[in-house]
Order: sequence, then C-alpha cells, then structure tokens
Amino acid sequence: MKYFFLFSVVFFWSCKETSEKQETTQKVNEVVVSIKNPSAENSSLPRLFSNGEELFLSWVSKKDSLSILNYSKYSNGVWSPSEEIISGADWFVNWADFPQIAENNGNILTSYLQKSADGTYTYDVKLNLYNDSTKTWKRNFILHNDGTKSEHGFVSIQPYSNNAFFVSWLDGRNTIGGHEDHNEHGSGAMTLRGALVTLNGEIVNEVELDNRVCDCCNTAAAVNWTNNIFVAYRDRTEDEIRDISLKIISGRSGHDLTGTKVIGNDQWKIAGCPVNGPAIDTYKNATAVAWFTGVGDEGKVNVAFSGNYKNPIRVDAGNATGRVDLVMLSETEAAVLWMEPQGEDEVIQLIKVSSLGAKGVPITISKTSRERASGFPQLERVGDTLFVAWTVTAKESSKIEMASVSLNVL
Repeated sequence: MKYFFLFSVVFFWSCKETSEKQETTQKVNEVVVSIKNPSAENSSLPRLFSNGEELFLSWVSKKDSLSILNYSKYSNGVWSPSEEIISGADWFVNWADFPQIAENNGNILTSYLQKSADGTYTYDVKLNLYNDSTKTWKRNFILHNDGTKSEHGFVSIQPYSNNAFFVSWLDGRNTIGGHEDHNEHGSGAMTLRGALVTLNGEIVNEVELDNRVCDCCNTAAAVNWTNNIFVAYRDRTEDEIRDISLKIISGRSGHDLTGTKVIGNDQWKIAGCPVNGPAIDTYKNATAVAWFTGVGDEGKVNVAFSGNYKNPIRVDAGNATGRVDLVMLSETEAAVLWMEPQGEDEVIQLIKVSSLGAKGVPITISKTSRERASGFPQLERVGDTLFVAWTVTAKESSKIEMASVSLNVL
C-alpha cells in the first residue's frame, strides 16, 4: 500500500509537471502573433528601426539582376504604402552586411553597398537621406572620403541631436592588396570609423575609432539621453583575440570618454572572422550589450549590463548560432533575440534578462534556417510590444516574415 501511495504521488507530480510544461508551451505559442508586412516574394535583408511610437522596415527585393531598396512605416497597426528608395544592378548584396534605416523627427537615413571595382570585396557605403521639411530625397551619396577601391560596410545608424544621424562602419582603406577570404587583408588592418550625417547630407566629424578590428562582424551603435554615443564591435588583437569591445564618445566634445572597454573578456582566439557581431542598446544612463562567442568550441550568447561588463549572463540553451539583437526594456532589463539549434531544427529565440542575472522563459519566435541566406533576425520595441522580422529561405526565392510579442508575457 505504501509503494502504491508513493507511486501515486510520483505519478501525480509527473503528470502535473508535464501538464504545466504543456500549458507553458501553449501559452508561448499563443503570444507570438504573426504580422503581415508589405514586402513581396524575392525579398530579404529586413532591417527594423523604432522611434518608440512607429516602426520602420527596410528590405531588399530582387527583380532579375536589379536590387531594390524599399521601406514602409508601421503606425497604429497599419503599414504605409511600400516605397522604393533606390535600385541598382551594381550593388554588393550580402547576408550579413545589409542596408540600414533610421528615422529622426520625420527625417530618414538609409544605407546600401555599391560596387566600386571588380574585386569581390571592393564596395562603398552609399546613403539616401529624406528631408521631412522639403519632402525630398538626397540619394546615392558616399559616406567615406578615402577614395580607395576597398571594403566598406557593416554600417550602424542612430538618430542624433539637431536632426543629424550618427553612423559607424568598418573601413578597409588600409587593407588594399589583401585576399578575398576575409582572413587576411593586406599589410593594413580593417578599421572602425564614425561620423555624423547632417540634415543637409554633409558628412562631418569623421573619426577613426579603432585602427584594428575584426574584418566582417557587424557594428552596433546606440545614443543615450545625454547624447553620448556607444559603439560595440568585434575587436582584433595582434594575437587574433577577437572579443567584443566598446567605445563611448562624448556627445558634447566628440572625445573618447573611456578608451577601449573589453566586454566579457572571452579571450576567443580565432584566425578568421566569425561574421557574428554584437548588439547594443541604451535606456537613460544604462547600457546593455549582447554578443556571440565561440570560445571553448561552443557557441554562446552572452549579455552584459553597464557597470558589470566583465560578468556576462549566458542566455542560450547550448551551442548557439548567434546573430543576436537586443532591446533594453528598463535600466535593469533587456530583451535578447538570437538563433540556436533545437533538436533537428534551427529556431529564433527571445528572452528577457535582468542585470542581476534573472531570466524569463525563452520564447520560440519561429523555426528558421542556419544557412547564411536566412540572415540576421531583427528586434525592435514600440510601446509595450516587441516586433521581430526575419528572412524565410526557399530553393529559388525568399520572403520576409514578422511577428509581435507583448512585453507582459516575457
């Protein structure tokens, strides 16, 4: 009788645990709401930007040999008509180095990459600026002034004061003569640069932020409420340690405030570029950074908050693929997006994490593909809702899908 009682208790709690897991899974599935978006077939490379009240989506569509940069605005649950910004047959279109979009008081700045010579990695960063006062576009103007036939890309754009925009990018002006496998780039190194783009389209205050960085990991930028600029990127030492670093630039003087700050101190030594850069966001005076590392031969996604950059919080379930994005929810909490394997599938995961290390239940946004063509999923916040965009790949085409998640379920 005693054994039957014990069996009954174990069976009861086992059933209860299974029931709770099923209920949690059901709730998670119900909170990911699919959203129609204005992109059509043969579209990819989505980029999201939020001004807090409106959501902007840019993407690239293909028509024969023509690449077309489009955008639309999502406001009060309605998309504006899709608008073609610019098109060309001489673009460098890449799964990891994709166009950017940002908005500032109705003014819009976008980027794309245009070939400058026949080499695989010879292309320039071109900009398009919409002036809301004149209702006109200034299109196809160059970001950098070095004039070299080299690699320029991995752009980040953030709105800045006086209707300007801060732009960071990787600049290969010192790498001419290198190979095309992104392992070696000639005698010089890839550099990290930054500049301001004014409302008139002038490029001002250009500065070299780091003279030796990883060759093809995306940059990430944020601006806090005192107009200090934060740029996160994958650094590169002479010994091929490629950890994440942070630069903080004064919004008043333009000076480097802290020098180079290493985030997490993974000590990941790798001879080639992992093509897997960081994400950064600010909330008032707080900052959070998310990134991928492969140190120890296992993919990990870490998050670190300002004031404790040396003690990261791991959020993935194991052997992560990376391709991270991050949005701060408060001064002590952030939402993190990344890709990881789940059984035989590859999935896009979302989680809330606090600066004290507390983590919510991971939410699976969607299955995806680990192939490069699936790109980097995007995360932004409007009000009390998070929005996610990603590329769905097929044999002969691709499309963009979107979903939303309410903050109160994280």
